[in-house]
Amino acid sequence: MTADDRIFVAGHTGLVGSNLVRKLLEKGYRNLILRKRTQLDLRCQQQVEKFFQKEKPDYVFLAAAKVGGILANRDYPAEFIYDNLAIQTNVIHACYQYHVKKLLFLGSSCIYPKHCPQPMKEEYLLSGYLEETNKAYAVAKIAGIVMCQSYNQQYGTNFICAMPTNLYGPGDRFHPEISHVIPGLIYKFHQARINRRQFVELWGTGRPLREFLFVEDLTEALIFLMEKYDSSEIINVGTGEEISIRDLAELVKEVVGYKGKIKFDTSKPDGTPRKLLDISKIKALGWQPTTTLKEGLQITYSWFLHHHGK
Repeated sequence: MTADDRIFVAGHTGLVGSNLVRKLLEKGYRNLILRKRTQLDLRCQQQVEKFFQKEKPDYVFLAAAKVGGILANRDYPAEFIYDNLAIQTNVIHACYQYHVKKLLFLGSSCIYPKHCPQPMKEEYLLSGYLEETNKAYAVAKIAGIVMCQSYNQQYGTNFICAMPTNLYGPGDRFHPEISHVIPGLIYKFHQARINRRQFVELWGTGRPLREFLFVEDLTEALIFLMEKYDSSEIINVGTGEEISIRDLAELVKEVVGYKGKIKFDTSKPDGTPRKLLDISKIKALGWQPTTTLKEGLQITYSWFLHHHGK
């Protein structure tokens, strides 16, 4: 990519997209094409084709998606599969139709089997059953991967697929009904602190192990891959480190400054028991994360206080 290239960031108001736009601008990429959902509904094929015909982007970051935690995935599976299939199908096909030089499709570590060998290597995709609580979302993302690979094979396009681990950071969504793990914990502990509650109740046993990547590290990786990576094979983006939900809760509790207790509702689901990405492939190319979990949590909580703190 050069500073003059027309770069479309699909989903620029979301967690990844908003931080990606800022990072691109910092690096001197000024010719960005951005559209809010009210201006361009990516689920509508006619709108997408009209947009690509008019704007003719050179590069596309496909970060637009319907995302959410266990609760949202459980309650709205039809929306998760329909919205994501529609968005990615329309954008990927338009990238082919209008000769985009390169597309980066943002996937998810949810694509890997529930009982996947750990750490999860890229070749483990489709080697077992998916986690039931987010199956609709995972199937949509897998379809996007196969679509990119199929277009590369048949049409010679340059569509790459990055699989990030669990993300967090400034710009995240903190509402408890739609949030992922870390913003959900920040919200709960913050509310408990300001309301002087004696305990915070969390879902599950606290035993599952998870990996978390600060969103600014991800955006560095996405730009790195857009500039350096040209393969149909998926590539993981993570930290290579994991933490139990119980230990994560204690760390968030410390960062927020909450002094009460933590209780776990073991009648609620844990989700996948362990999710750790093998990031040896991207590290071999020359990228690795730079933000520790505690540093990232402190930055995220400061952002939360500035934008949502009451």
